[in-house]
Amino acid sequence: MAHQSTESKRLLSHTIAEWACSLNYEHLSPEGIQAAKLFWFDSIGCALGGSQQDDAKILLKHYCAMSATADSSVGEGGGKGRATAFVSGFKTNPVDAAFLNGHMIRAMDYNDIYWKADPCHPSDLIAAPLALCESEDLSGKDLILATIIAYEIEMRLCEIGRPGVREYGWHHATLSAFAAPVAAGRVLNLTPEQMVSAIGISASRTFCPGAVTAGKLTNMKNTVDPWAGRMGAESALLAREGFSGPEHIIDGKEGLFAVFGHVQYKGQPATFDGEGLVKDLPTSPRSHYRILDCGMKSFPIEALSHAPLTAMMKTVKENDIKADEVKEIKVEVIARAADILGDPHKYRPDSKETADHSLPYCMAVGLVDGMVTPLQFREERVRDQSLIPIMDKIKVVANEEFEALFPKFQPSRVTITTNDGKSHSTRVDVPKGDPRDPMTEEEIAVKFTALGGDVIGKDQCEKLRKCIMNIDSAENIHELLELTVAR
Repeated sequence: MAHQSTESKRLLSHTIAEWACSLNYEHLSPEGIQAAKLFWFDSIGCALGGSQQDDAKILLKHYCAMSATADSSVGEGGGKGRATAFVSGFKTNPVDAAFLNGHMIRAMDYNDIYWKADPCHPSDLIAAPLALCESEDLSGKDLILATIIAYEIEMRLCEIGRPGVREYGWHHATLSAFAAPVAAGRVLNLTPEQMVSAIGISASRTFCPGAVTAGKLTNMKNTVDPWAGRMGAESALLAREGFSGPEHIIDGKEGLFAVFGHVQYKGQPATFDGEGLVKDLPTSPRSHYRILDCGMKSFPIEALSHAPLTAMMKTVKENDIKADEVKEIKVEVIARAADILGDPHKYRPDSKETADHSLPYCMAVGLVDGMVTPLQFREERVRDQSLIPIMDKIKVVANEEFEALFPKFQPSRVTITTNDGKSHSTRVDVPKGDPRDPMTEEEIAVKFTALGGDVIGKDQCEKLRKCIMNIDSAENIHELLELTVAR
């Protein structure tokens, strides 16, 4: 038995669990704590706007109805659970609250972004620690600690693929399932052994094919990653009660690395840098925490669209170009951006989900409207036939030179040719919101109020901002949740 225990300690799930269980609030850096508060500020703003999306309304109706089977008095704002859904105030269990709130954060594709070998949106996962902190009556410091852990593991997971799992047809929610239970488990103060089981439970259940973001998109595009967050909450709760999961789920027999090791990519087997996953995990205020490397979105669109859209808007403004003067817009991007954002379906989007992943649509509507905000993704605008001739003028091409610069940079060059034969070109390597050009608290506040002002009111938006930015001094997070509820 002693030999087996020693062997098992070499598994990566044990290393991650031991790190997460030993990390305390006092070990966090001041910069990391401030970043966590800013990401919560951004995320809740996204959730307020996301609550108004049709898919969020469907999910809320469904979960209210599910609760009503046990309590006929339950409706929006009702329920007898210990965790709160944003905006509606629906009270439910922390697992369902984690999913509903996580989906609202994600619903508009406006939340944070980190893209290396794989993309990820760490804020998709932090609704689970929030729900558990509320239901367990824990403090703002507990929430910040779990948030920083979620970012650390999620972002490391999307760095270690050679290539990333997206390149051979899988969605990054597959990786999120390994990170979500670590953050949720830290809130519940799991032992390392319980944490290992939580990772195994969650990751055993949440492998996600890339079909959800390929071709014509559906409501599942913004749902699979929050679902991984939901699994993290439930898995941590199960592990606390003694339910077990495979410790070898990452680097053991038939685990993540072994399963994808069978995949051939451009003639070479896919691999993972297991050592990189756990190398130099932060342990003190002097350590560098990954959360500082994550970006925010200044547009409510897919991340790789930000640089080309920024380049086009800059070109149009500097040269005073009108939509009816444009003959062609050539958009040079990295290969994966051309694949994700410029396939044939993206030239005829018929839903918000496809439109915000369509470079032709985002460029066309930005050119015509002079802005790209949530207003541009309302159904009537997405289906506006007058945009089709503009979309057909947009040529999305892969640039091999740019490919070599990714992921350190997200290079894009936009060349606009006007009807008189003149060409105007702009290149952007770092979009606004990138850590090298970060959004300030005031810029986030503008985004927050734009998303939440009509949902909870501008005065309540300001109160919520103050609460979030001082959450590290809160003995519990009940006030924060109360301020997210529409009066």
